[in-house]
Amino acid sequence: MNQPLRMLGVAPNAWMVNQAIADITRPPKTPYPVILSTETKTLRLDLAKTAILVIDMQNDFCHPDGWLAHIGVDVTPARQAIAPLKNLLPELRTVNVPVIWINWGNRPDLLNISAASRHVYNPTGDGVGLGDPLPKNSAKVLTAGSWAAAVVEELTQLPEDICVDKYRMSGFWDTPLDSILRNLGITTLFFAGVNADQCVLTTLCDANFLGYDCILIKDCTATTSPDYCWLATLYNVKQCFGFVSDSQAIFTAINHPESTGGE
Repeated sequence: MNQPLRMLGVAPNAWMVNQAIADITRPPKTPYPVILSTETKTLRLDLAKTAILVIDMQNDFCHPDGWLAHIGVDVTPARQAIAPLKNLLPELRTVNVPVIWINWGNRPDLLNISAASRHVYNPTGDGVGLGDPLPKNSAKVLTAGSWAAAVVEELTQLPEDICVDKYRMSGFWDTPLDSILRNLGITTLFFAGVNADQCVLTTLCDANFLGYDCILIKDCTATTSPDYCWLATLYNVKQCFGFVSDSQAIFTAINHPESTGGE
């Protein structure tokens, strides 16, 4: 008598197995094709193979009591991405687009952090830098598990969301992000968060180099850098690394699934 087949692995990268059989065909996901407008082209994409990366929407980067504010950066521009993300993420979850939080969260001992990385925001060595306690609340700067590294309270992380700690600007460097995406069968990535010209852009560039299709969500992305950095980021994404769209275009795509698509 044949034993029932059981799933081994995480769908869609899963086998069905028993003592005698290993079915390695990996059944495909049910497609969810939509038409999305971007600033350069109209895209036909499959939401079943799409995830959103929300990068560094953390207290240290976006809260007036966080690290950047402490060292004199006006974090008001970074906070502009909060409201659009708050509206967009629930909509994406309703169509089963994975929400992946890419947060800077260092080891407490900083053993994998180079002197060059620490120098960026603490060039004299006597300031408040990575791993140091913030004067206002003693939260350790960008340390995993600290208030400083937590996502801002306005944005809700759900149990089904995926969290990945990063240790450099790119969310792919020395992290399991690529393996997670490939296990999920993801080929297209929406990008959101801060700072657009630093952690968002470097993560997007690495995604492009790894073969992912990249779409920057303009109103869900922000930066505390000068305007010319923002403009250069948009130019480079459209010119070299992917596409630029906005949350309203995504709402339209979700609410009008492809039935007359392919035009």
